[in-house]
Amino acid sequence: MAVQQLFYKTAVPVNAQRHLDLSVKTGNTYAFANETNSVPITAVEFGIAAGDHPIVFAGAGEELFPAVVVGTRDNENLAVDADGQWRDTYIPAFVRRYPFIFSLDAEKNTFTLLIDEEFEGVNRDGRGERLFDSEGNQTTYLQGVLRFLQDYQAGFARTQAFCKHLKELDLLQPMQAQFSLAAGEKRTLGGFHVVDREKLKALSDETLGDLVRKDELECIYLHLSSLRHFRRMLERAQPAADPAPEEPALEETTEPAGSA
Repeated sequence: MAVQQLFYKTAVPVNAQRHLDLSVKTGNTYAFANETNSVPITAVEFGIAAGDHPIVFAGAGEELFPAVVVGTRDNENLAVDADGQWRDTYIPAFVRRYPFIFSLDAEKNTFTLLIDEEFEGVNRDGRGERLFDSEGNQTTYLQGVLRFLQDYQAGFARTQAFCKHLKELDLLQPMQAQFSLAAGEKRTLGGFHVVDREKLKALSDETLGDLVRKDELECIYLHLSSLRHFRRMLERAQPAADPAPEEPALEETTEPAGSA
């Protein structure tokens, strides 16, 4: 999973010369997200996201990052309905920031604001919010977008540090979810990690205290608690007229099947 580039097709730098008369209408549809089965979240989102979605750790190496699982197979998002509306209470910030994104230069010193011009809400018809006024100055809306992305990027960096700490403590184990639908269909979703409860309990008091002081232990338990929502996802994947599906099973694996 390309953590930073999901959804984006034609992202270009925002500037007054190119986008003077551009407007953006957001919130009408989330159809752009309907073919992803997981969405990255930052650690600050765990508290509210854990009430709606299973939170796992997806990716590998330096790209390992927390994500909410929203589908039981590739190219499926059960959180987006047929009308493009988000069905759950909480919409991840990663989704809400679209069609905007920050790009970091090669020296990793400067962020540039980009916009995906292929988003259906981008227009020159005056629908939604203007990015610049007639004199080329940033509108209040664009200033708000910049603040939102700055906050998001700060949260992203803190979350990267959290994931690095989990790996250093060797707390993550590869897992896959086994789904059995009532009609006999079997689905396997892999390519993600979860915190190993036994390794967590085996940590020293000093290490646990450090996790508490950094608010990371709270995130860990929110993550573990959220895994119950795999059942909710399976209920959505199951046609309403069919019998109740079997309880999803989480199994440790070294060879993930599929990907989150």
